[in-house]
Amino acid sequence: MDLKIEKNLEVKYKKLDEIIEKYKKQKGMLIRILQESQDVFGYLPMEVQTYISDKLNIPISTINGIVSFYSLFSQKPQGKYTIGVCLGTACYVKGAQEVLEAIKKELQIDVGETTMDGLFTLKATRCIGACGLAPVITINDEVYGRLTPSDIPAILYKYIKTHKETILSK
Repeated sequence: MDLKIEKNLEVKYKKLDEIIEKYKKQKGMLIRILQESQDVFGYLPMEVQTYISDKLNIPISTINGIVSFYSLFSQKPQGKYTIGVCLGTACYVKGAQEVLEAIKKELQIDVGETTMDGLFTLKATRCIGACGLAPVITINDEVYGRLTPSDIPAILYKYIKTHKETILSK
């Protein structure tokens, strides 16, 4: 393994130990531990779940059951930007499926997948409560409404451009 990657992983596990230590004596803190662990690793692979299981002496089946049940947890790497396409009734009727297809075509990924560069993860969601703006997508915390498939390339380009500028400024 690359030395830089190995060191990065070592730092992440050290942070995980700190999280576990901070909450382990408090009842009902497993979800908090999992949330903060996901913040550190970006997702919760089986290795991390097993590590938490061993440290807390909780069966791996319990931990994996929670991780796989709650949609806020992911067992696969997630992109820097999560695109949620609302497929609730109002959005669907106003063309959300076509918007979703445009995103899939533009990014060359399917729902539940992440782009090869790790920039975008695509999710289909239920109603997000912005029915008056249908069809709607979210990208992280930003909401885009009244969309057509032709709006998609410009929206995605904004994030790609921001990402490239961030890399160049480092």
